[in-house]
Amino acid sequence: MADVVEKERRILVALDEGEESTHALSWCLKNVISENSKDSLVLLYVKPQRVVYPAPDGTGYLFSSDILAAMDKYGTDVADSVIEKAKRMCKDLNDVKVETRVEHGDPRDVICQMEEKLGADALVMGSRGYGPIKRALLGSVSNHCAQNVKCPVLIVKKPKSTSGNN
Repeated sequence: MADVVEKERRILVALDEGEESTHALSWCLKNVISENSKDSLVLLYVKPQRVVYPAPDGTGYLFSSDILAAMDKYGTDVADSVIEKAKRMCKDLNDVKVETRVEHGDPRDVICQMEEKLGADALVMGSRGYGPIKRALLGSVSNHCAQNVKCPVLIVKKPKSTSGNN
């Protein structure tokens, strides 16, 4: 039997600050990425757009430049923290190329756009496990992506802890 030539795959992993996405990356490293493969892992964090709440007179609240700068710095610090933690989780990968990307916008749209732009072979993401009410109000990022990307989508649910241990 001839040796099988392994295709180089691009695996897109959508990250946020929740434990669910950390679990999804960990699961991906154990179950999707092949040891000594030529796979590429793209770690994506999407910084949400700044929300402007309307004032009672219908205009947007105006924030001082100091407040806006502090909000931007906080968002950048969160993004840096998430990406650094993810890179540490990937440190023992041998031949797997690890890229990181930080983008801005609605995560539902940005993840779908990045999947198409990168030509990803698979999208891996966590599931927040929202109940039906929250999911209806907030919209499920994972559900939106599963409906709109072209590649296979792995939605990794964090196991429910029955004892105090994870």
